Amino acid sequence: MTRLMLGRTLERICKGVLLLCLLHFLIMMILYFDVYSQRFDLFSRFNNGRNSSRNNASTGHHFYYYNISRPNTTLANFLTAAEQARSSVRPETNQAPSPKPLPPCPENPPGLVGRLLIEFSSQMTMERVQRENPNVTEGGHYTPPDCRPRWKVAIIIPFRHRENHLKYWLHYLHPILRRQKIDYAIYIINQLGEDTFNRAKLLNVGYTEALKDGDYNCFIFSDVDLIPMDDRNLYHCYEQPRHFAIAMDKFGFRLPYASYFGGVSGLSRKQFLKINGFPNEYWGWGGEDDDIYNRITLNGMKVSRPDVRIGRYRMIKHERDKHNEPNPQRFNKIQNTKNTMKKDGISSLTYRVVQVKRYSLYTNISVEIGKPPPRHFRG
Repeated sequence: MTRLMLGRTLERICKGVLLLCLLHFLIMMILYFDVYSQRFDLFSRFNNGRNSSRNNASTGHHFYYYNISRPNTTLANFLTAAEQARSSVRPETNQAPSPKPLPPCPENPPGLVGRLLIEFSSQMTMERVQRENPNVTEGGHYTPPDCRPRWKVAIIIPFRHRENHLKYWLHYLHPILRRQKIDYAIYIINQLGEDTFNRAKLLNVGYTEALKDGDYNCFIFSDVDLIPMDDRNLYHCYEQPRHFAIAMDKFGFRLPYASYFGGVSGLSRKQFLKINGFPNEYWGWGGEDDDIYNRITLNGMKVSRPDVRIGRYRMIKHERDKHNEPNPQRFNKIQNTKNTMKKDGISSLTYRVVQVKRYSLYTNISVEIGKPPPRHFRG
């Protein structure tokens, strides 16, 4: 009985050993064929590389050979070298890499300095202003090189006989506008002749002529004698028409009255067309700004303004211009804005361009805008 049990035990052990030997044999065969296939594929690549180098010797391409039979050479090293060799012979193209799109300009540019010292006692020349602004291109254009502005701004200045004021305005405003990361151009609308001055009509002319020069979506209308005292007063358009010059030294840095819209203002193209532009029939000083304010409110919009600490301006002192006397009809006209704004504005504008001249810091457009209608005096 004991011998029988011992024999069965030995039989089971022998069967187990045979099974282990068979399993070992199968594993060895699998590993052998796997290694053999890799070596076969490796030598095929090597031979193909040699044949390819012979075929391409005349083209000047260079291939590098590696002896994988060396002890310290691994398959990974060989494949890395092969990849480097393939990358070195990739065909060159003449196409330049496409430039990366610029990021949008920040809402609050980091280069702003805040409150500025504005003075008009030092001598100012146009040559000096040109040296200070080498990045401004012909016609007074500037585009930020490192970001994409939301607004393309045309800055329009009604003008006549204010050359000295213009030098100071350009001296201060160009650096401010560049720090504000604004895509802008400056248009001086020069009224020819010595007839009565018409500020609002010149602004309409500036709007029309600027659009012939570029696809502007924002228009800022500025008197040439007003300089902002804080570069955080950003010269671009807003969701509502913008009044920038809300605290002039002339008025003790206060708003003279609630509906005041004078000095420096801004409207988007859509806002400007919605009010039919500015009135053309305000000849002489005063009244047109109040008419514009009425047009804005009558068309369901509101005037937006900066903080009073930021919207401060200095005015260059000067005598009142000749042929720009106060308009005695302005008060009657202001009361009739609702009746006149649809027929008097950009839709009824007439003028004649005499000359367009592009200087390094601005574009000068000289125009004839006609004469005021004769006044009827009571006998």
